[in-house]
Amino acid sequence: MSENSVRIANFSGYLGDRFTALSEALAGDPVDVLVGDYLAEITMAAVSAGFTSDPKALGGFFAKYFLDQLRPHLRTIAGRGIKVVVNAGAFDPEGLADAVRAEIDTAAVSLAVAHIDGDDLLDRLDELRDAGHSFGHLDTGEPFTGEGENPLAANAYLGGWGITAALAGGADIVICGRVTDASLVLGPAAWWHDWTPDSWNELAGAVVAGHIIECGAQAVGGNFAGFTALPRFLSPGFPIAEIACDGSSVITKHSTDEGAVTVDTVTAQLVYEIQGPRYLNPDVTVHLDAVALEQLAPDRVRVHSVAGSPPPPTTKVSIFTPGGYRIAINTYLTGLDIDAKFDLLVAQLQSLTAGTEIDDLAVSRLGQPVADPQDQNAATVCVRIAATAATREPLFHLQRSFNALGLSSVPGYMGGDSTGPKPIVEYWPGLLPQTALHHRVVFGNGDQQSISPPAKTEQFTGQPVHEEPGAYEPGPTERVPLGRIAFARSGDKGGNSNVGIWTDNPQAWPWLRSFLSTERLTELLPEAAAGTVLRHEFPHLRAVHFVLPGLLGRGGSSNLRLDSIGKAVSEYLRARIVEVPVELLDHH
Repeated sequence: MSENSVRIANFSGYLGDRFTALSEALAGDPVDVLVGDYLAEITMAAVSAGFTSDPKALGGFFAKYFLDQLRPHLRTIAGRGIKVVVNAGAFDPEGLADAVRAEIDTAAVSLAVAHIDGDDLLDRLDELRDAGHSFGHLDTGEPFTGEGENPLAANAYLGGWGITAALAGGADIVICGRVTDASLVLGPAAWWHDWTPDSWNELAGAVVAGHIIECGAQAVGGNFAGFTALPRFLSPGFPIAEIACDGSSVITKHSTDEGAVTVDTVTAQLVYEIQGPRYLNPDVTVHLDAVALEQLAPDRVRVHSVAGSPPPPTTKVSIFTPGGYRIAINTYLTGLDIDAKFDLLVAQLQSLTAGTEIDDLAVSRLGQPVADPQDQNAATVCVRIAATAATREPLFHLQRSFNALGLSSVPGYMGGDSTGPKPIVEYWPGLLPQTALHHRVVFGNGDQQSISPPAKTEQFTGQPVHEEPGAYEPGPTERVPLGRIAFARSGDKGGNSNVGIWTDNPQAWPWLRSFLSTERLTELLPEAAAGTVLRHEFPHLRAVHFVLPGLLGRGGSSNLRLDSIGKAVSEYLRARIVEVPVELLDHH
């Protein structure tokens, strides 16, 4: 076991993240391991959508983007002894591993490549269902039938021990397909510190560090609600996790990079895309409500007191199925009588789609014109028209019919800009026992090593229940945006959106937790009232967290919301005007 912390640097948060990030990381401060995450759920769905006409071709897809990033730096990586771990293998980790080896041969350097497989279950779906596995929905328990749906992809979320074994077996570059995002960090940390599968607290600490840095620049001030209080930056750097042998970590960044690492930028990532205080991973269950943060120095935040327990016996399986097609058309209304213009446009669209094979139509007005506008843009609002259908033709018909309104609609009619029709891919988060997986490492010489499922598991019985808060007597109040006193961050997990809202002011925490009841949340966000809102508290972070089941339909790739993956829910809530105690505003 190494007494020294392992320095793990992220250089990618999704497929298409900043291309130069790997170059920047190698030009920055010394690190031991470089990790890149390429497989957001929305990315997997988008990739799958590109293969709806030839699903078999999907099995050969990997992220060539990573290969292009890696190619110029192979000699540097070999010379410094840096390990590289990525999930850029996507649906073909073996293919990417072979492609990397070819580049290594061309560069005439000595680097060993291994890949992880066993996540791709598409060819095993019938076998597994015949064996009694129903792939029950993560939220509802409803079994996956798959009848008539012809799944495009089915990938299990693997844990980090395959990565650990690959590194222990001498691999310098490890290519993964669908592993959990945090596995990219847990695997190297467990290898470096020689942890055992029952080192629950240490493993939980690595998962938390991985969760914080997995989304790249977000931990360094990217997309941060409090960005106006940070130094101005145009290109925030990427984070580094220094993980100690006890599982605690320090989150930092390359010293020459832009951005900032603060308790609040780290909190923003901690509450991002979680489903409650229990964060489930194939290797450990993390108790997020125990996490504590401490600002040690500028751009250095310590993460400690992380607790872990045995993982659940199941892991998530992402199943993607074709769901028809969708189109989006943007048009614009200008000047006076905006309400009447919008009503007329909606009525015309409803008339155009009546009796057609359009399955769903959503017409949304975005924004309001200003009074006495000083230029035409200030007098203009956008109208977004979105529709779905089982085939493309009804959507082409809608597009043509809408364009034909050019001389018979609202004054100032501008026509429309269209995207689509594009394939819809439905997302199904199913559960499968880890014992049913064939998780393995494949080395460059053809040797294989099977990875056993966890020896000890604990059945997950649900997130902790927090009682609704009691009353708070605030004294004099002032009506201000909630964002005057609170930060927030939101995201997506399948069809669920989540939002974490916290304050950096300890004196404001009693008021915030009391104010943000479930009832209040549905008042501030009425569209969430249709579902069963789940509320949790994180006192160490001074945060209230909500899960909004079903807000995103069956996933970001298939709903018709403008904010299809829930990233702006938090900023909408921060803009709501609420009654805040004056004494807290004075302090803030």
